[in-house]
Amino acid sequence: MEKIKAYLNGEIISSADSEAYSLYEKSHFGEPSEDKIQYSLTEALFLLNKEKIEIFFNRRKLSKKEFMEKCRKIDRKIQIKYPVFRDLREKGYVVKSALKFGADFRVYEKGAKPGEKHAKWVVFTDHESKKLTWHDFSAKNRIAHSTKKNLLLAIVDEEGDISYYEVRWLKP
Repeated sequence: MEKIKAYLNGEIISSADSEAYSLYEKSHFGEPSEDKIQYSLTEALFLLNKEKIEIFFNRRKLSKKEFMEKCRKIDRKIQIKYPVFRDLREKGYVVKSALKFGADFRVYEKGAKPGEKHAKWVVFTDHESKKLTWHDFSAKNRIAHSTKKNLLLAIVDEEGDISYYEVRWLKP
């Protein structure tokens, strides 16, 4: 497979390559939008690190370092979100943006296809040094409950290790 040629325009990364459509059908990377496949920052960064994509900005190919710098300017949490995205994708889950829910990601069970099944988890990422108040926890839990998903907290430590905490509603 040839590398996908994608273009960064503002905060949007997209490609019209046939390989982009093929990868979307096979592995659910990106989202069809008009006549292109549009990628989240974390998806593009993951594909760049896996050497499946090349990203261009103003007709110039960006290095991994240059793209990461642009990502940091667009999303100040990218250094916390990306390791979680990478870990979940490498474990076989499909990970999509949950921006419209006010969360970082929505995660589909292994083998589930977005659009055919609903995500099982809504994920919030944070660094271990960040304090989580009961009010914040309650708000996150409310989002998960209202979207009929389980809450998954992904906490990244100083070494880059990730601990996951799943919260579910139980009916007695």
